[in-house]
Amino acid sequence: MSHLLRTLLRISSLLLLQVLVSYAALAQQRPGTLVGVVQDSMSRRPVAYATVVLLPPSPGGSQLAGTTTDLQGSFTLTKLVPGSFRLRVSLVGYAARTQSVVVTSAATTLPPMLLAPAAQQLGEAVVVGRKPLVEVQPDRLVYNAAQDIGNAGGTAADVLRKTPLVAVDGAGTVTLRGSTNFKVLVDNHPSPTLAQNLTQALKGFSANQIQSVEIITTPSARDDGEGTAGIINIVLKKGARRQLNGHVGASGGNRATELTSALGFKRGLVSVNAAASTGTWYEPDQLTRQRLGFSALGPDTLTQRGHRINSGQWYNATLSLDYDPAEHHHLALTGTLSGYQGQGQRDLFSQVVASDKALNQLFTRATTEYVGSASHEVTGTYTRTFAQARREWSVLAQYARNAGTFGYAFDQFPTSAVALPPDRADYRERSQGRTPSQEVTAQTDFKQPVGDATTLEGGLKAIFRRTGAAATVEGLTPAQTPDFVLLAGRGTDFHYVQDVQAAYASVATALGKKLTTTLGSRVERTSFAADFRTSGTSLAPRSYVSVLPNASLHYTFRRDTTGLRLAYSRRITRPYIDYLNPFVDRSNPQNITYGNPDLRPELTDAYEVSYNTLVYAAPVLVSGTVRHTGNAIEAVRLPTTTPGVTAQTYANVAAITYYQLTLYGTAKFTKQWEASGGPTAHYVVFLSPDRELLRRGFSAGMNVDTSYHFRRKLTAQASLSGALPTPSLQGQGGASLSYSMGVKKTLLGEKADVTLNVLNPFNDSFPSRSSTTTAFIDERTEYRSYQRAFRLSLNYRFGQDAPEREHRKANNDDLKSK
Repeated sequence: MSHLLRTLLRISSLLLLQVLVSYAALAQQRPGTLVGVVQDSMSRRPVAYATVVLLPPSPGGSQLAGTTTDLQGSFTLTKLVPGSFRLRVSLVGYAARTQSVVVTSAATTLPPMLLAPAAQQLGEAVVVGRKPLVEVQPDRLVYNAAQDIGNAGGTAADVLRKTPLVAVDGAGTVTLRGSTNFKVLVDNHPSPTLAQNLTQALKGFSANQIQSVEIITTPSARDDGEGTAGIINIVLKKGARRQLNGHVGASGGNRATELTSALGFKRGLVSVNAAASTGTWYEPDQLTRQRLGFSALGPDTLTQRGHRINSGQWYNATLSLDYDPAEHHHLALTGTLSGYQGQGQRDLFSQVVASDKALNQLFTRATTEYVGSASHEVTGTYTRTFAQARREWSVLAQYARNAGTFGYAFDQFPTSAVALPPDRADYRERSQGRTPSQEVTAQTDFKQPVGDATTLEGGLKAIFRRTGAAATVEGLTPAQTPDFVLLAGRGTDFHYVQDVQAAYASVATALGKKLTTTLGSRVERTSFAADFRTSGTSLAPRSYVSVLPNASLHYTFRRDTTGLRLAYSRRITRPYIDYLNPFVDRSNPQNITYGNPDLRPELTDAYEVSYNTLVYAAPVLVSGTVRHTGNAIEAVRLPTTTPGVTAQTYANVAAITYYQLTLYGTAKFTKQWEASGGPTAHYVVFLSPDRELLRRGFSAGMNVDTSYHFRRKLTAQASLSGALPTPSLQGQGGASLSYSMGVKKTLLGEKADVTLNVLNPFNDSFPSRSSTTTAFIDERTEYRSYQRAFRLSLNYRFGQDAPEREHRKANNDDLKSK
């Protein structure tokens, strides 16, 4: 009996052990999940739309599962059989990466997968130590300015001149895809200085501080609704996060000089980065103008010619602190000081020949023009991540203040074709003004994954903006008064208040392994009021609500090297102080200018189709865009009662439709020789019932860059950018052309660089010819900027580099400015 009992116990134990083993084996077969994020190996920025596939552990097997990364570079693979596998990540412009992974019955979070830029050869991608000059990504073009030796010693304007889809004419006017309606951000946030005077402010940024420039043609719901042509985001270089590192540099030439420095280090849980730079510029130019006027008094002609020397100095300093008090918690504080002070000396000859000889004029004005800015801003952020991948909450607060100044002083010499000593002037005038502004921003954003293939994102934002302009004008007629007297009615004192509240939501979903969709909308409420203190009048408080939807669809084809993207977005452009300020600027006596405080915002609908692929292993992007603005803000010329004098202001006077086609690609012909570039063409239609105008026109631009890497750390590079004349509502803008050549030698164990650049060596200037044609004038203007230049730059690096954390910034990209 006891023997039987012992036997039954043994059998029961064996059965129990078998059940436990079977249960454990069954548990091992429960489906697993892989969660990860894909980042650029050099910038540590998320890589969107990368293809992620799970493969058998041995080469030669077929794909087991797959997906694409979302806008934050995140991916999730679900319902996976536990075991050992290979995970492969690929995207056009990067070298594919394959690594071993182990799938368990639980969710496995992988460390960041880093993709290195690829140097294309026939048939495969080869990892190299430097990024391509231009990265073609599905939702943007990235110009890696730090890789372009031609930028050494230059300014941000020089960098933008070589950026795809961007054109900068001789006068410094910047256009994106043929339009001035765009926003420029710095590290994903706007600068008050840039908003007030983009042309001058770009001179206050050293090209040596710029890491890259991103061209975003269809921003998401998270981005503010401003910038109808898109967003230009200037990404600045940052110091290291681990060990002490930095650089010092100096450059000099016949057009600019600069000194730059940067320092970064980490101690414990705190990282510190600092950068400072200063420089000068010197820019001579020349202007000629012929105008035929038509009035009730008969025809008249205006002839103007003059030359100017524009010079100035700038400074920029940034300090940022990062603190990680605990896992999943990050605090950041960034402060920036920047400013510039420019001065122009111009002698302008003017002659008016009218039908009535009593109205004839001939004089020369010697004018000194002033423009300046001093700004500072402080940004604080708190970011909370979670153990759950793709889940994140952030809070941001920002304060920005800018003190802009402007002014002029001229002496007018009658019946003289040249400037004379000041005591020979029959009239003198001077003006001083300021444009103070401040902004306070509060923002919060939240991302929440829903399942494995969907991410919800939403946020709130508020901007409180105060700006204005105050100016006085004084005149002196030596034969009548002994000193300057205040000219009543010529000055201004204008205060403007604008508040913006916004909310947005979007959902991104992977519909299968190849298709990703994003659908979102942004609602913005704008309230504003104005006080015209000079005249004692005011603009009563007003408000309006704008609904700004957007959607995108991205499909990756079978070979993972080709993608198709469809996108739609609605954008808004609010006029800034330069467009609203009613101050009458008479520094050019034959063309006075003033703003329009009654301007309404623009609304633009944009539709885009882009196709990116590999052609003989070279990334190529083809993009087609249609943008329609129903109430566009345009500069308009108006007649005056004085022969030979016109007025320019701004008005919502036209419906504008742009049709644009872009082709851009990069290629590596040998291990040492690479090139990038392509053309952009656009056709524009202006329709203005108020002006009874219908205008159509064609324009095109081109950017080309090539470099060759010799042995012994020597690199040569050449670039060319240009644009044909652009049509406008009442005429045609000027063409632009710029080219450069440079060589760089790396020394001292790659710690130092010596760079020599020559800009436009075969042309001392390039004529930019524009025209204006209306019922009352026919005007032709030629502007020449003397851009032949050379620069010698020295740069020394110390310490060790390490990956840099990306800071979040307030994207107050909602204003239209000059």
